[in-house]
Amino acid sequence: MEAMEDESLDVKDDHNHNYYGSANSKVRTVLSSQLSDVTTVPQSVCPAVPGGEPGPRPGRLRSSSTGAPKFLDSDTGSESSEVSETDCTAVPANVEGKFTLDSSSKFLLNAMAVEDYRKNHWPNLEKAIDRLLIQNSTDHISVSYAQIYGYIYKCVCQQHSELLYSDLTAKITNHLWQVSSQLLASPPENLIENFNTVLTQYTAALQCIVPVFIYLNKFYIESKLNRDLKEDLMRLFADHVAEKHLETLMPLLIKAHSMPFQVQPSTMASVVKGLYSLRPEWAQLAPALFSAFIPQINPPAVESQLPDYAAHDQKLQMELSMNGFPRGDQSRKRASEDS
Repeated sequence: MEAMEDESLDVKDDHNHNYYGSANSKVRTVLSSQLSDVTTVPQSVCPAVPGGEPGPRPGRLRSSSTGAPKFLDSDTGSESSEVSETDCTAVPANVEGKFTLDSSSKFLLNAMAVEDYRKNHWPNLEKAIDRLLIQNSTDHISVSYAQIYGYIYKCVCQQHSELLYSDLTAKITNHLWQVSSQLLASPPENLIENFNTVLTQYTAALQCIVPVFIYLNKFYIESKLNRDLKEDLMRLFADHVAEKHLETLMPLLIKAHSMPFQVQPSTMASVVKGLYSLRPEWAQLAPALFSAFIPQINPPAVESQLPDYAAHDQKLQMELSMNGFPRGDQSRKRASEDS
């Protein structure tokens, strides 16, 4: 410490070789008393980040030979010569004002952090989300999930969870608006197939998007909003796509169900089950349709209605027979019953 004082407080003489001894001694006395206050900095443990979001690893501050505080990592024991605002906010009272940032400095750091998010983190995430949303089941798009997860991890640790969630939902909402516009231009006879395509594509994209955003989901959406990311994103599809086309789609589904094999059974099942998963109350719009693909839609059977059930089955068998599906020769025995 004495060596540092001699080097930093040495006053050079002017061109006439005049020394200012009295002023030099006063400056040396004042600065020596200030430096003695920060020679030893008590240990300080970094507090947890509010809201359950991950914070930096705990460590301690200690004074170096030059008087500058160093951050000693508790895990590795390595030193870092910089102490940022997010590293440790608990500062002893006797050094308050020396190492803490004023309100204008904190505002500047926050603005710089948001600018870094806008320039570096979000553009890379946006590109990856675009590629995942437009891919087909047969496409093999190369996406670095580890890199995406790394960006999301940094955003959450830097307290950008709310901003990231807002950008993610806005991005997907804009995509769903475009999907809905494409369905509006679809011919009615192709609406069922096209709706099934966009629903299948969207759910497949969520199977990739939700896992890489698991850090955001755990430390912000679940802990602060008490919701789930996948449920929120499926709700967006219901609001911006399914609900807008439900009035046109439902009569087409009922008509297709009354004419067997007009639409492929797998497509019918996918659309009906998809609508039910989005909004279970939609099953009440066409109970007969939804009950054909989803169990327990209709109320339990009662004995007094058995004749009605038998008549319904006979009607269905008649329709199948009229559409080229004969019942076959009922007189033949099954192979297992031959003696």
